[in-house]
Amino acid sequence: MDAAKNRDTINGLSPERSEALESRIAHLLRAVDELSDMVAVQGREIDLLTRRVAMLMAREAEREADGEGSVSLADQRPPHW
Repeated sequence: MDAAKNRDTINGLSPERSEALESRIAHLLRAVDELSDMVAVQGREIDLLTRRVAMLMAREAEREADGEGSVSLADQRPPHW
């Protein structure tokens, strides 16, 4: 009876259990691939946004440097006072 049981199992797993595990592994591999693709896209978006923020910061620094000596609108009293 043990010989018959061993023939029906692969590495101690029943064919049904082995098939179920293979199916789960396939689904997990697909999920990992999809997540990897999403991370790559998000990485490119973060790089683009980082460059844009750096550009805006440089532009604002130039604007502040060019405007030295002038009064900022934030420092002026509103006209209705």
